[in-house]
Amino acid sequence: MDGMILPIILGVLAGIAIGFMIFKSMEKSKGKKMLDGTRKEAATILKEAKIDADSVKKDKILQAKEKFIELKSEHEKVILSREKKISDVEKRIRDRESKVASEVDKNKRLNQSLESKEKDYNFKLDFLEKKEGDLDKMHKRHVDMLEQISGLSADEAKKELVTSLKDEAKSEAMAFVQTSVEEAKLTAEQEARKIILGTIQRVGVEQAVENCVSVFNLESDDVKGRIIGREGRNIRAIESATGVEIIVDDTPDAIILSCFDPIRREIARLSLHKLVTDGRIHPARIEEVVKKTEKQITQEIIEVGKRTVIDLGIHGLHPELIKTVGRMKYRSSYGQNLLQHSREVSNLCGIMASEMGLNAKLAKRAGLLHDIGKVPETESELPHALLGMQWAEKYGEKAEVCNAIGAHHDEIEMKSLLSPIVQVCDAISGARPGARRQVLDSYIQRLKDLEEIAFGFTGVQKAYAIQAGRELRVMVESGKVNDTKAAELSFNISQKIQNDMTYPGQVKVTVIRETRAVNVAK
Repeated sequence: MDGMILPIILGVLAGIAIGFMIFKSMEKSKGKKMLDGTRKEAATILKEAKIDADSVKKDKILQAKEKFIELKSEHEKVILSREKKISDVEKRIRDRESKVASEVDKNKRLNQSLESKEKDYNFKLDFLEKKEGDLDKMHKRHVDMLEQISGLSADEAKKELVTSLKDEAKSEAMAFVQTSVEEAKLTAEQEARKIILGTIQRVGVEQAVENCVSVFNLESDDVKGRIIGREGRNIRAIESATGVEIIVDDTPDAIILSCFDPIRREIARLSLHKLVTDGRIHPARIEEVVKKTEKQITQEIIEVGKRTVIDLGIHGLHPELIKTVGRMKYRSSYGQNLLQHSREVSNLCGIMASEMGLNAKLAKRAGLLHDIGKVPETESELPHALLGMQWAEKYGEKAEVCNAIGAHHDEIEMKSLLSPIVQVCDAISGARPGARRQVLDSYIQRLKDLEEIAFGFTGVQKAYAIQAGRELRVMVESGKVNDTKAAELSFNISQKIQNDMTYPGQVKVTVIRETRAVNVAK
């Protein structure tokens, strides 16, 4: 068995060796074929690469030639432009050279002509000097002859001639001056008349005359009883709160409000209107409505002032001055409404200033503010013109405006042309027939003086002159004035009025002392 295996193994090994040799020979033949194929492929790639390299080389050579041609053409252009510039410069230089040469020739000719003229001038100068010497000799000879004939020296004759000429010139100048002054006076007077008449004709303002009573219309006479109240408490409360006398008479459907102060009268009228419309009329409600109406009137005063300055085209006015202008609506001067008067004076001043070639806006400003001193919140001893000037200075108005306000009644010196314009326009507005009434103004002043006398005593809270000045109603502070002092105060005020004032008839002094206790239930 073992002897059989060995030959089999040897046979297998021999078969494997033969197979390996066959495989090796096949691999060699296959590798040779692959090597031959690779060599052929490499030869083909080299051939194609050579062909591509030749084509690339040709392209690059062509591009290089084109670039060279392009650069050559650009270089030629640059050279041509430089040559052109050089030729232009050479041409300019040649032109300048020719111009300089012509200028040189011209200067040469001028020099030659100047030399010839100088020779002529020197010749003529010598000739004139000789002639001048001859003339001097002849003049001296003639002067000597004249001195011998007249018996006067040359200086004496000159002085006499100058004196006679001076006298003649003085007389002629005086005559000319006199004629010019007379013509100027006549012309100035005519021009001034034209300006004033033209100004007056161009302004037409309705004149408003102030009254001291206002009629309050009612829907029916039944309302009168509600206004009077139980035992007259409502009407007394209204009179005490407003300082206006309420007259209830037989006039159908109307009651009369009487007071010299238009602001008080307007407050009373509006308060009554609100009370009657609302229907609740009692003392507490009356005081509440009166206070609200006072605030409303204050706001209305400001609105009136704003509308006035806007209508007149005046800008930049201080708010306090605007408020003062609004208060003019409720003031009168000799029966003439102060706001209407000031508006008229403002328009007149603007027109007159424009006619004279001055600042019309500044003139209108001075005309509107010229009487602001007539509406002080507290009484002052200063004249209204000076008081108004102080207010204008305080609130930053210009010096010309302040001077025009202060000088319109000649209380200070006028320093600008606006001052006489304001004075003239104030006179034009006030002097118009029917514009003013002296009696009304003196009457209002008397009522103001009555109230001022009452305020001069200690403890007086309110004072109202009513019934056209026939009664002075005084409200006192209950803490400072007792019942005994109230009677004494009434007597002292009546004596003061009797000694210091002049008035028709009698003045009744009523002192009212009221005590209130108020608590709130929460």
